[in-house]
Amino acid sequence: MTSTNTCSFCNYTPARTVNAGAHRVGISTDEVVEYYSKWSHDGKYEQDLCPEWYKGPSIAADVVAEYFRHNVSHVNILDVAAGTGLLGEQLQDRRFKHLDALEPAAGMLEQARKKNIYTNLYCEFLDGNRLPIDDDMYDCCVISGGMGEGHIPCDGLHELIRITEQGGLICIVMCEDYLYDVTEYRGRLEKLMQKLEDDGKWKKLSRDVVRQYCFNHNGVIFNFKIC
Repeated sequence: MTSTNTCSFCNYTPARTVNAGAHRVGISTDEVVEYYSKWSHDGKYEQDLCPEWYKGPSIAADVVAEYFRHNVSHVNILDVAAGTGLLGEQLQDRRFKHLDALEPAAGMLEQARKKNIYTNLYCEFLDGNRLPIDDDMYDCCVISGGMGEGHIPCDGLHELIRITEQGGLICIVMCEDYLYDVTEYRGRLEKLMQKLEDDGKWKKLSRDVVRQYCFNHNGVIFNFKIC
């Protein structure tokens, strides 16, 4: 089920401004959750982040589909920071059937629930705390748009590894600028990714920059295989 929202150039600037508000410098986690819950009302979020301007969900879904191309129907996937289910729709279009959602903003999660894409929906924030999910539950954890100011912290990587089974995939798609502009990530995120590899937790398969990921900003795709 693919979103039918239309895109209009005249809405580009206000949509970009609203998106920037969710990533403003100094925004707290609680403020992020409240912001997204309000933004999701009446379809405004999906209108503002239409496919013309925000390509993260389709990019992430393509990556996951390529990795699991020989075994799509049996893959268990956790959509992390699932929002209203934009990525879930894209994964469903690629014949993935076993999808769960993790999203801290209750308003967003309620919109995702209405789409009947996900089996389990967790209203939880990915940080350093243990999630109500067993070890090795998923073949794949994928994040599209969940990284940013006040969003998923570096410590969230540890939980992703814990809940993804050996040989499974962790895919993180994010705005490239955030690696350098967000204090939480600058000089820390990629350093931690490397340490986790050095410690034998996962192996980096790729790090690719993609053009026009969101509002003409480049994105970066990280793919890791759990060891």
